[in-house]
Amino acid sequence: MSGLVVGAMVMTSLDGRAVVVTGAGQGLGRAFATHLAQVGAAVVVNDIDRDLAESTVDAIESAGGCAVVSDHSVADAEQAQAIVDLCVREYGQIDGLVNNAGVSYEALPADEDPRLAHELIQVNVLGVIYTGLAAVRAMAGRRGSIVNISSGASLGQRMLGTYAASKGAVASLTYSWALDLEAARIRVNAVCPLAHTRMVRSSERALRNCPPDRTPEMVAPLVSFLISDLSLGVTGQMIRCNGPQLHLVGQPYLKSPILERDSWDSDSVERAFSEVFHAHLEPYGLEKRLPPMLRKWLSWHDDAERTVRS
Repeated sequence: MSGLVVGAMVMTSLDGRAVVVTGAGQGLGRAFATHLAQVGAAVVVNDIDRDLAESTVDAIESAGGCAVVSDHSVADAEQAQAIVDLCVREYGQIDGLVNNAGVSYEALPADEDPRLAHELIQVNVLGVIYTGLAAVRAMAGRRGSIVNISSGASLGQRMLGTYAASKGAVASLTYSWALDLEAARIRVNAVCPLAHTRMVRSSERALRNCPPDRTPEMVAPLVSFLISDLSLGVTGQMIRCNGPQLHLVGQPYLKSPILERDSWDSDSVERAFSEVFHAHLEPYGLEKRLPPMLRKWLSWHDDAERTVRS
């Protein structure tokens, strides 16, 4: 498998490869599935809404591609297995998986509905695990690539606590699976997309940060690249694409200073924060909000500098 040169562009060739895309009936999933098919992959188009999945398959076949419908639910382990089994049955193998299926809703913590939270975790976390494990078993003995769809919300976002937690779980799962599966020649990466989709349109706040010209199709080439052999050697990475911008997302790290003593008690912990950590607290959330203690220290520091200058 190599790159196809079209004019001045190099396109990923996935001829002879079979890929499953979950949640592919609309939005990002549909864009991923159609682009993968355009560059040669045979695609299992999965969506619990069969009509939407059939619409995506029709679009792929009309353009000369190869695709088959799956209306299984990723939230059920047996049905997730059935998605992968369908790919192997139809195409003889599975070479790639795009774990895209997901749901979202907005709520402040006091207004959270446990039933909605449970449903979201079943789809966004367990669905990724169930389908991913089925794919890993089917990829055994051959090279493969898994692309999990995470989100910038995993860094923390207002009114999206449960959704953000689910996407943080997907990020952690991606790092862990990449470690576990490198020796088996299965690469695992995550993509944090931002595009004008149904999920964005349902939130006035999200709409302000994502204009209509940022279409799902702008993110799709990244996913096809990660599925392809052109990205051999790339694993354990989280990549963000919002259309115009493409960049890596840094992983959490142990931040200096690291204080050490034989043992810690309440007083020494309090002094660690009041004397040292107060100036090193991390801005938090996607909006990088400063913690109150850090804001207070910065205000004191600015006042002190002005006093010195005067």
